[in-house]
Formats: sequence, C-alpha cells, structure tokens
Amino acid sequence: MVYLWVMAGSALGGLLRYLLTRIPIMMAGGFPYGTLLVNIIGSFIIGYFGTLTLQTGRFPASDNMRMFVMVGICRGFTTFSSFSLQTFDLMRSGAWTRAVANVVLSLVLCIAAVSAGHILAHRLVAQDAIAETAEEEYTG
Repeated sequence: MVYLWVMAGSALGGLLRYLLTRIPIMMAGGFPYGTLLVNIIGSFIIGYFGTLTLQTGRFPASDNMRMFVMVGICRGFTTFSSFSLQTFDLMRSGAWTRAVANVVLSLVLCIAAVSAGHILAHRLVAQDAIAETAEEEYTG
C-alpha cells in the first residue's frame, strides 16, 4: 500500500513542479526563479511536515501519510528538499564537515554530471552528423 501512496504523491509533486516552473514571470531575466522557488518550497515542506508529524510531534501522522508527503510529493516536487533535510540533519548532529562535504559534492558532482551528459550527447550528435556527411559524399 505504501508504494501506491508514494506513487500518488510523486505524481502530484511532479505536476505541481511542472506548473510552478512554467509561470512565465518566474523565468524573468534568464534566472530559473521557478526552480529556485520549487526547491525552497520543497525544502520548507519536508522540514515542516516531517517535524510536525513525528510520532512525538504535535500532529502525529501515519507512516503512509508521511511517505505520501515526504517521499512522494516532496521528492516528486524536488529532490532538493531531501538534500536539504539530510544536510540539516548533519549540521544539527554536529557533523559540519560532512554537511559541508554534502553541499560541495552535491553541487560540484551534479554540475559535473550535467556537463558530462551534455558533452557525451554533443559528441554523439556531432559524430552522427560527421557520419551522415561522409555517407553523402560517398553516395553523392
């Protein structure tokens, strides 16, 4: 049953993210304000809801409800909320070195992965274009 809750939450979170990041004013000046807003909102929700609904919290919630919101909606909405919560937990527990490493590694490695994916795709497209040009020269 928990899988259905996570799936439903993920679908809702993904839809909400899409809608929020498509608001034209959010993209003003070429800065991804929509994405930044989504990440901030998601981080706030996972921190707020997660704390408020602990079994010892003010409004205890079932595991299914917590999974629906925190794993489903928040992660469908943004994985940045999970990153933020994990970093906050590291800081709160006094593991500042690991918290800083998490921030630096997440930023650097994710940007590096985007770059690597872009470069790989660009090279494959460029090689296909070269191969097509060479074929045209031989057949033409």
